[in-house]
Amino acid sequence: MESPSGFLLIDKPPGPTSHDVVDMARRALGTRKIGHAGTLDPFASGLLILAVGKMTKEISKFVGLDKEYLAKLKFGATSDTMDRTGKIEELPQPPLVKRGALEDILEKFRGEIDQVPPMYSAKKIGGKKLYELAREGKEIERKPVRVTVHELELLTYGWPFAEIRTRVSSGTYIRALADDIGKALGCGAYLEELRRTKIGPYDVKDALKPENIALTSLRASL
Repeated sequence: MESPSGFLLIDKPPGPTSHDVVDMARRALGTRKIGHAGTLDPFASGLLILAVGKMTKEISKFVGLDKEYLAKLKFGATSDTMDRTGKIEELPQPPLVKRGALEDILEKFRGEIDQVPPMYSAKKIGGKKLYELAREGKEIERKPVRVTVHELELLTYGWPFAEIRTRVSSGTYIRALADDIGKALGCGAYLEELRRTKIGPYDVKDALKPENIALTSLRASL
């Protein structure tokens, strides 16, 4: 019997890791040869592209594509992971930011920016993942990386929450973007929710729920 081969667009729910979704697909399709393009944090939801069988050789084509996200930021507090899963520290008297001030700050984050990768990330330095060092209580110097924020739109705002839509270059950390926006405003911020809606031209609206993997036909190409 020929091994399955092709691509899947998956809508990952909050909770499972990206690797958990790969394991679900392995069980559903009966093959170990499955990889994904672009990790999503466990608390995040949205689009994952899975490559199956011989198509895993093509997965690098998707890794460098721009990505679009919907994000909910909470102001007035910080998190050591820059999202709601970390240790939250509420600011005792944060300044109440008006919408106009927030819009002005967002303008400064559009275009090319320098971003320091979060300690709680899978980026490797010296052969070790940063989150592994962070869990050991270590923090090391990280060099800023030049990334591009192609679009950054404020959708809704009502203190202490804001919802934004952003399209960014590959390698951009939305958690770090939220943290940097909070620092620029002087009130702190972290990610309350995150959803990836697009990878390049591929849209989460066309994606499957993980539980439906076994019921679908693999795409021969994307």
